[in-house]
Amino acid sequence: MSLLRAALHSPRGKVVIAVAAAILGWQVWLSAAAAGKIGEGIPEEGRRVDVLVTLAFPPERFHIQKFQKLGRVSGTKENSVQVRGVNRADLRSLARPFWVLRVEPLT
Repeated sequence: MSLLRAALHSPRGKVVIAVAAAILGWQVWLSAAAAGKIGEGIPEEGRRVDVLVTLAFPPERFHIQKFQKLGRVSGTKENSVQVRGVNRADLRSLARPFWVLRVEPLT
């Protein structure tokens, strides 16, 4: 009997498979939703861009540290964080967390 077949016949196995499927679905949804959070108007020239990241709540230290891995945080205001020098290839990574509402060009 295969491992998957055995897991399907036990209650614990079913729970493990359901949790794994939920985690996988969540990760797929985060990746798919990231593209829709990136606003229009981000300059297409240059490798690095300056963006304004809007959250659903005022950012805390944790959020600032996450953004600092992708660029330089130059300030915050209410629910927004200014992130400068973000590599264009990292824009989806910046928009991926569920607590990010949108990523727009910094004007």
